Amino acid sequence: MGKKLLILKGDCIGPEIVNEAIKVLRKISQLYSIDFEMTEGLLGGAAYDETGDPCPEETLEKGHQCDAILMGSVGGPIWDGLDRRFRPETGLLKLRSDLELFGNLRPAILYPQLVAASSLKPEIVSGLNILIVRELTGGIYFGEPRGIRILENGEKEGFNTYKYCESEIRRIGHLAFDAAMLRDKRVCSVDKANVLEASMLWREIIEETASDYPEVTLSHMYVDNAAMQLVKEPKQFDVVVTGNMFGDILSDAAAMLTGSIGMLPSASLNKNGKGLYEPCHGSAPDIAGQGIANPLATILSAAMLLRHSFGENEAANAIENAVSDVLDAGLRTPDICSQGNIRVNTSDMGDAVAAAL
Repeated sequence: MGKKLLILKGDCIGPEIVNEAIKVLRKISQLYSIDFEMTEGLLGGAAYDETGDPCPEETLEKGHQCDAILMGSVGGPIWDGLDRRFRPETGLLKLRSDLELFGNLRPAILYPQLVAASSLKPEIVSGLNILIVRELTGGIYFGEPRGIRILENGEKEGFNTYKYCESEIRRIGHLAFDAAMLRDKRVCSVDKANVLEASMLWREIIEETASDYPEVTLSHMYVDNAAMQLVKEPKQFDVVVTGNMFGDILSDAAAMLTGSIGMLPSASLNKNGKGLYEPCHGSAPDIAGQGIANPLATILSAAMLLRHSFGENEAANAIENAVSDVLDAGLRTPDICSQGNIRVNTSDMGDAVAAAL
């Protein structure tokens, strides 16, 4: 029986980069005799344009029926004027929530070939390998009540609720500590426990969870200091575990340490190992249709898919090694291209990775 894979190409550059990842997966299928049953669905702005819903019921049904999801990026300025219910990002949040994809893994790895592309000094970032574990279905993005209301004086007020329950914190904690056991056995929990009650509970439960992992060293850091330390001394981190909003911000900051956010994959997992795999970057509407988007984050997301949802570690390693080989050969899309490199377009980069396999 084939492995059921749902393809959600998304918006703007989404179809361009997902097509290259599919190209690589088809080559993997040939080389490793892995049978993929691929079906497509709609999500984000493309879904709204066709159905009036950024996450149609048909997409949710396909999501429950598949083994894993490969997705491009969603969103773009042409949908920014919509009511929040219809915006592409709301569709993505709905999908994550419906499939209970609570744990987001965002590795920030600096390939040695791209040290010069980082905005930081080589001695600060060389050898960088951080894993940010972000809670994905709780916190301020999902907390109720929320909204915009009119006060008695006629002034508008926007409000959101930041909350976490014990079970949500404990399960993301276990995911982070389990990941650390396969790495350098260090976890840094990031919160704002000096001013937020939700963060006070976060710290308490993370410390309780740590008792199940005596081999792992746990530290704590306030989110403002963590942002500073990511720029000052990023290699001090191994695994970083944090809430939804803080993880959203810090993972993008970590992305730029690697030279380009176009290099960073991600996995969003539920308790059964089903995952949604997508690049960390946005839909880049300014370059859509130009054939210059970097597909490597999406291709590396496909490698994470093979590893975490399908248990195909050898095939996952092959993709990651192929990406490294292509970078060794000097091939670069514009976002990571510098003097002496060979500038290629989106399709050429996908072809090169498939050939390197």
